[in-house]
Amino acid sequence: MSPPNPHQPPIRNCHVNLPHKLSTLPDLFLTALSVCFLFSSSSAAAGSRPLFSRIPIITFPFCPRRFLKFSTMSLRRTHFANPQSLSEWLKPRLPSDSFASWGVKPGTKNVHNLWLELSEGETSLADSSPPVRTVHVVTVRILDKDNRILIESHQELSDGSVRSRERPLSEKMKPSEDLESAVVRAVDEELGSIISGSGNIPGVEIVPGSYRRKVEERNSVSYPGLPARYELHSVEAVVDGLPDGEFCTVEEEEYVDCENSRVADEAVSVKKHFWRWVSADSVKP
Repeated sequence: MSPPNPHQPPIRNCHVNLPHKLSTLPDLFLTALSVCFLFSSSSAAAGSRPLFSRIPIITFPFCPRRFLKFSTMSLRRTHFANPQSLSEWLKPRLPSDSFASWGVKPGTKNVHNLWLELSEGETSLADSSPPVRTVHVVTVRILDKDNRILIESHQELSDGSVRSRERPLSEKMKPSEDLESAVVRAVDEELGSIISGSGNIPGVEIVPGSYRRKVEERNSVSYPGLPARYELHSVEAVVDGLPDGEFCTVEEEEYVDCENSRVADEAVSVKKHFWRWVSADSVKP
């Protein structure tokens, strides 16, 4: 905003002088007479009905904002030139102690991870304080012949820390990726090492009618202090070639296809996934 011009005349309040004779007065008078005539006619026809049942009452809210909720936060895909510019944007919008723990507290990710998610379209941020991270996630509830569900108990990260999971296979969806493609990619990335190692051809069959969608809003575990909105797309599936007991899979470089290899080297990635089978009743739908 440019500074005010000292030579500019001061801004004064503008008053509109109403004419002494209102040209609309006869119209108002005729309208009042018409309303009285309407009520008197309806009274004659209504007989002995109570007064309040004979008068049609139309009410309007004095202030619509008290009755209607308007969203003042619009989600948009935010672009930043590099992780440093993202960091500078986040600092004044997040609690300082929470932001300082990113990539330092065991199990958390750093600003390089978030920048990669944004640049690849996996995440969007709301321009607010604090920002809200929105992610579309595919959740695959893998079933075995005994109707057990495969869950990921924990992960081993590239910095040596361990992150607890206790949930079915989950993966962030890519932009414009359909559900079936996301399911196949998630299985291949997180379970492919043990399926291909057994000599079996990976086979994924999605159970018809099993699709569920729900939205969860909670603070992010990966990015402390950053609220998150997860749109979860869940299906049940059968995957060939998986062991019956507990097992571990090794994920290839998480950002192997990333064009920003220098940034990817600074990000925290998942090295190993640890899996076990549990009864279907013990897993939330």
